[in-house]
Amino acid sequence: MQSGNTRYWICQAIGWGGFALTNTFFAVSFDQVSGDFFSRMGIFVLLGIVFSHVMRLVIIQTGLLQKTLNKQIFIFLLITICFAMLVSLVDVETLNWLDLTKRDEKALLQRPEVSYWKSKLLIVMSNAFFYFLLFFIWSLIYFVYHYVAKSRKQQLDTLQLESLVKELELQTIKAHINPHFIFNSLNSIRALVDENPERARRAITELSNILRSSMQADKSESVSMSRELDIVKDYLALENMRFEDRLSIEYRVDPETLSLPVPPMMLQTLVENAIKHGISKQIQGGVVKIVSTVNGGFHELTVQNTGRLNGQINNEARPDDATGKGFGLSSTTNRLHLLYGNKAKFEIKQSTPSLVEARVQIPVGLADH
Repeated sequence: MQSGNTRYWICQAIGWGGFALTNTFFAVSFDQVSGDFFSRMGIFVLLGIVFSHVMRLVIIQTGLLQKTLNKQIFIFLLITICFAMLVSLVDVETLNWLDLTKRDEKALLQRPEVSYWKSKLLIVMSNAFFYFLLFFIWSLIYFVYHYVAKSRKQQLDTLQLESLVKELELQTIKAHINPHFIFNSLNSIRALVDENPERARRAITELSNILRSSMQADKSESVSMSRELDIVKDYLALENMRFEDRLSIEYRVDPETLSLPVPPMMLQTLVENAIKHGISKQIQGGVVKIVSTVNGGFHELTVQNTGRLNGQINNEARPDDATGKGFGLSSTTNRLHLLYGNKAKFEIKQSTPSLVEARVQIPVGLADH
């Protein structure tokens, strides 16, 4: 990749070289090439390169590109005028010293009715206007290039910052999610240590599987549905120790959805919420039903549980709306919003008088990102 200085000198060579070639072409076309033409053109181009480079150094040293837009425009014009006058004066003196002054300019200098210094001033001012046009075009290109480069850099920095914020928010949400199910499981295992040691050992293995999966889940934004389902089954196996016959579990999973990606621990969070706020509050217990299907271009994950929404029914949950739903459901809306924007949907509702339904819809095309 070319450095900034390399690109700059390439542009200088192309710009001033193109100017020299263009003037040479028209001079040859209109038969205006004299013996001194190429000498004067060489001096003109050399002065243009040198003084435009000095002008660039002045712009950098004064920090002009960091000033406000109005100040940049005003100072750019002022610098361009000053350098046009300066390079014109040097050009006139150099050509006079090398005896390369044009015939019409020599004639003006030798006119008796006009003083020598006044004639030289007229020549300098005339050349300065031409140099001003060239330096103005040079300044405009330089200004526009750096303005666009600065805007692109700001956009890139903004995107990187948004990406970093998104990653930090996701990590913060996961940090809150992962410990949630551990404590209930440990309490259940503790109750089995003396009563059923074999089941306790199996429960420790199940908890170990969940912890291992959750640790790996933190490394990515999505996991396969089959892997997420394994975590949920281990979790429900642990909860089944606590509720026994009070907990009934049903699965209706379309095999085609097993390979689809889902946010890690999201389904487990919905199931945990169903247990905590639904089944645990029912004296007779109840059912937890997990459904995974593809419908209308969306991967639909549905968790139904026996219970009620405590009178607070939200047809559509939003990231900034966590009233009455607790951290588990609010984290689900936040994660979906961060990962998929407004394209994913989450709703929780009272589907029947005794059944609560939480449903997540993820666009199948976006789920792969």
